[in-house]
This record gives sequence, C-alpha cells and structure tokens, in this order.
Amino acid sequence: MARKPAPPGMPSQRQLRAGELVRHALSDILSREAFRDPDLENAMITVGEVRCSPDLKHANIFVTPLGDDSEEGQAKLAAALNRAAGFLRTRLGREIDLRYTPELHFIADKSYDEATAIDRLLMDPRVRRDVEGQ
Repeated sequence: MARKPAPPGMPSQRQLRAGELVRHALSDILSREAFRDPDLENAMITVGEVRCSPDLKHANIFVTPLGDDSEEGQAKLAAALNRAAGFLRTRLGREIDLRYTPELHFIADKSYDEATAIDRLLMDPRVRRDVEGQ
C-alpha cells in the first residue's frame, strides 16, 4: 500500500511526530534547567507548538511566558531563548532520537492573544444576541 503525500502546505505525519517529540523534550528541559540569562531566570515558559521543516533540520518553536501577556514580554522571551538556542540544542540532542538535532528558532506565540480577543468578541452583548437568536 503506497503512502499518500501530505497536501501542499500541510505538514507530513513525520513532521508532526518530530514536532511533538521536540515540544515534549523542550518542555522538560526548560522546566528543569537553570539559565544564567537574567531574562530566563525564574521564567515559566509554555511551548505551544513546534513546526519542523520537511527535512527536520529546522524547528520553529512558538513560546509564551506564563503570567506576562504583553507583546514586549513575549518578544523579550523569544529573543532570550534564541540567544540560548545553542545550549538548548545540545541538551535536546541528548534527549531525542533523531538523525539530526534541528536548529531551534524561537517565535513569540500570539495564538493565545487571538483566542482571548475572539472570546471577548463572542461575549459582547450585541454579538451574543445575534448568536443566541439563531
């Protein structure tokens, strides 16, 4: 039985599995490692999603700090993690079983902000009236 290729623009099963493997390992590493960078000391970090390139050599990691919803705080965290990417990649290589340990690229995750904005819109009395009226 032949495998179906993923539709264009969609990640393959292999990319999804590798992304989840990296996400779980990074979450463990970030929770137990001590960092010298003042921006990462005592930071509680949520790894929301990991998107791997088709060759699995690059990983875009979407992160957000717990308790700091400001865009400045998110950008500061992503910049600090990008500075520590080499260290984290070394630790990750010891944790996961992939042929290549991917290059790590940290990006501030805006999806939580977007979900909060949509919830706020749906709770608006005018919108709620229209939705409940159906």
